[in-house]
Amino acid sequence: MSKRQAVVKHIQGVTFAAKADSNHWVMMDGPVEFGGSNAGPRPKELLLMALGGCTASDVASVLRKKRVPFHGFQVNLNANTAEEHPQVYTDIHIEFVFCGDGINSADVERAIELSTTKYCSVSAMLRPNVTITHSYRIEPVTVSDMAMSA
Repeated sequence: MSKRQAVVKHIQGVTFAAKADSNHWVMMDGPVEFGGSNAGPRPKELLLMALGGCTASDVASVLRKKRVPFHGFQVNLNANTAEEHPQVYTDIHIEFVFCGDGINSADVERAIELSTTKYCSVSAMLRPNVTITHSYRIEPVTVSDMAMSA
């Protein structure tokens, strides 16, 4: 069993700074009307970003191992929350948008499946209580995409 640690330090109101084993600080904050200064993402937003980052890392790694030629991709997450407190996420849809020419759909589907069923620890923690769905699309490389990578 591997142990992890994190520390969350109060700054003021509902503004906090946090770091974990990687030793990188992240700010968390709330809206002004709840005592925050709107200086950072909300803790629940970080959970949604963590899910996106976790599954994106898995998918990128699998596609790289399969030598799939992609120019880049992004992950769009859309979540619904319960109306009543604690207003937990009830369902999350993850859309992968790949940019590249010659990307095989079967490779993308397999990478997403492996992330979903085997590798993404954030997804595994949420799955018992949150419905998580996925979709993807593949877009060709455009002239502006090529200019950005030059």
